[in-house]
Amino acid sequence: MNSPHTAPGGGAPHRLDPAGGCPHADNARLLARGAVAPVLLPGDVEGMVVLGHDALRDFLSHPEVGKDARHFTALAEGRIPEGWPLRTFATVQGMTTADDADHRRLRSLVSKAFTPRRIEELRPRVEAVTANLLDDLAEAARAGEGVADLRRHYALPLPLGVICELLGVAEEHQDRLHHLSSQVVATDIGPEQAVAANRELVELLAAIAADKAREPGDDLISALIAARDEGGDRLSQPELIGTMVLLIIAGHETTLNLVTNAVRALCAHRDQLAHVLEGRAGWADVVEETLRWDSPVSYFPFRYPVHDLTVDGTLIPRGTPVLAGYSAAGRDPKAYGPDADRFDVTRSPAVKHLSLGHGPHYCLGAPLARLEATLALEALFTRFPDLDLAVPEAGLARHAGFVGNSVRALPVRLG
Repeated sequence: MNSPHTAPGGGAPHRLDPAGGCPHADNARLLARGAVAPVLLPGDVEGMVVLGHDALRDFLSHPEVGKDARHFTALAEGRIPEGWPLRTFATVQGMTTADDADHRRLRSLVSKAFTPRRIEELRPRVEAVTANLLDDLAEAARAGEGVADLRRHYALPLPLGVICELLGVAEEHQDRLHHLSSQVVATDIGPEQAVAANRELVELLAAIAADKAREPGDDLISALIAARDEGGDRLSQPELIGTMVLLIIAGHETTLNLVTNAVRALCAHRDQLAHVLEGRAGWADVVEETLRWDSPVSYFPFRYPVHDLTVDGTLIPRGTPVLAGYSAAGRDPKAYGPDADRFDVTRSPAVKHLSLGHGPHYCLGAPLARLEATLALEALFTRFPDLDLAVPEAGLARHAGFVGNSVRALPVRLG
């Protein structure tokens, strides 16, 4: 691996800011140097990020790239402390850290709940939840002298409520689960806080699973418990909890950021909103362009070359933790042309964005995320076509960490 003070082509590796921030300026600078860049992760752990669209597409489906933490050299050698903020991404037992047959086994246990047909059956439920949340948003605006936090009152409760309903998680647990999952995906918290958040999340999900084991229902957790209790090797207890962790976090954090980012983009580009309101583009087009232009996930951990691997002319040594640079790939001029950094809902790119992944680990919940975001945006701007930000974009505090890509709150005036 390169020294932490040198990088391919000279210069220092890019130090990822644990506090997060807008990634696009750094992405453009790194992309100008190449499709792959060395980075320093929290704690000066050396890693790499694949930023270029074509390089990332190939890397995500490369047969010599694994996701199992046994391939993570620094972890195997005991150089990653327990409280490292990204440790859960590497060590949670579930689909995102499994390879080959194990990955197929774990994915098959939940895939039936996320087929396009099953997701389409959720449409009436999502529409009903959305209508109720719009009433809540209007009430929050009245109570707030015309201003309401759209992220808190609309973008969050929709996907969190739907995924918890699919899983069979009672409403009383939802706020705590969101708080804990936010800490798990943050990169700016200390070791003690990271360990405590992970421990509490696992304990809470284990308690929920125990309740489901006593009183099963028609939900995904009950189905997973049945698979665990059938014997054999279909699902272990750590894999059950790990799968619940992944479904809770991935099932709402990504869509939360997607809806938030789409509203920000439309408010900043009123001409693009007009295209949709006047029928020149659809709400699904807004969702796809937002996924490309301002991906809800910026740098996703981790993949590891199982052998030394050269990607777009850059050597990535075996066992290096590699981030998928989704926010960079979405604005890669080599893929999307010289106007790649322009938000355009009428864009019909020949190149498909990668923001929901690619290859065997393509996002299982992609149909659900697309349905929720499309319906949420259509209902919001149909009811409040003059909705706008209550503060300048520059005044919005960014998400805590470099994994998720969004803002902490979105104060709006409904108009």
